Amino acid sequence: MTDFTWTREQFHLPLGMIYLDGNSLGPMPKATPARIERMLHEEWAEQLITGWNNCGWMQMPRRLGDRIGALIGAAPGQTVVGDTLSIKVFQALAAALDLRPDRRVILSDSGNFPSDLYMAEGLVRLTGDRHELRLARPHELEDSITEEVAVLLVTEVDYRTGRRHDLAALTRKAHEMGALVIWDLAHSAGALPVDVTAGAADFAVGCTYKYINAGPGAPAFIYVAPDLSEAAEPALSGWLGHAHPFAFERSYRPGDGIDRMRVGTPPVMQMAALDAALDIWDRVDIRDIRKRSLALTGLMIEEVETHCPGVRLVTPRDNEKRGSQVSFRFEQGYATIQALIDQGVIGDFRAPDIMRFGITPLYITEDDIREAVETLARTLRGALWDNPRYRRRRAVT
Repeated sequence: MTDFTWTREQFHLPLGMIYLDGNSLGPMPKATPARIERMLHEEWAEQLITGWNNCGWMQMPRRLGDRIGALIGAAPGQTVVGDTLSIKVFQALAAALDLRPDRRVILSDSGNFPSDLYMAEGLVRLTGDRHELRLARPHELEDSITEEVAVLLVTEVDYRTGRRHDLAALTRKAHEMGALVIWDLAHSAGALPVDVTAGAADFAVGCTYKYINAGPGAPAFIYVAPDLSEAAEPALSGWLGHAHPFAFERSYRPGDGIDRMRVGTPPVMQMAALDAALDIWDRVDIRDIRKRSLALTGLMIEEVETHCPGVRLVTPRDNEKRGSQVSFRFEQGYATIQALIDQGVIGDFRAPDIMRFGITPLYITEDDIREAVETLARTLRGALWDNPRYRRRRAVT
């Protein structure tokens, strides 16, 4: 059983702050500075370029990929770490389209994260507009999967509302129609149980700076199903995805299996931070995380609806359809979030009017939820949000 008192102690949580934004950027594990210091002073400073061999830097993408694979139901050798989430979406989408050359439709939903859709739009342009990006409303996505569809591109948990798609059911329907499926697990990995193997996902991608707590700009990951790993052709054919990178051949030959999804040089310092974060997960049962997450999100819904009239819940009440966040609509949502931040309660805002609160059981308690809701209620009752400085939009919302 997961010891949540122990997990909370593993993070640096600023005094006087209730942090409800781990679905955007997780807090720093206390072990991270020492791990990066070791990398800097014992590895980079002393080993210099020999660190690629002596310190195992070149193997980190695969080693860390296997550790993340354990969180998403993937077997060893099926997941690799590197680059950014948008890059991994592009890789997966290009490979999937190549595997369905007789089809032209990329299907996603209107609630998907914009960057995923931008990647799809860019790829459509690169292919000479021979493909079409088609969007369905989230609740109509399953019915929109037809035999025209080449690839279903979907984020399991909606970044704004927290609505959770049924990975197994949508994948099953897509396969019945002959389509492939790419799952974006940005708001799933480390938040709830994911099983890409049992769910028969073809591709899965995700980031590590949210619930996995690897730090700002931490690398992404990509999973490829074993039956596709030797057939998927990487559109971004970087040198480290080559079968023999240090042969320096003039033409590209894809590496074996998941290695072909590597692109550029691994960001070793960021991967060191990810390595430290994953140490916490060695002592965590994701089923315990999910159980506690549902209890905490349920508590927040109940408390807000009791004490905060005027805001409207947009997150599903149904446990099976809810991720690990709670979102509310409020016309003055941006200013309200800024007022909360000033009082030590950190949530965030998503346009046009959504106040979003990430609930991360590794370090959030029932008392945190109640105190945060009390602060929100006080802010709404006193219209504390009605201040010009809270209305001024900042670069990051």
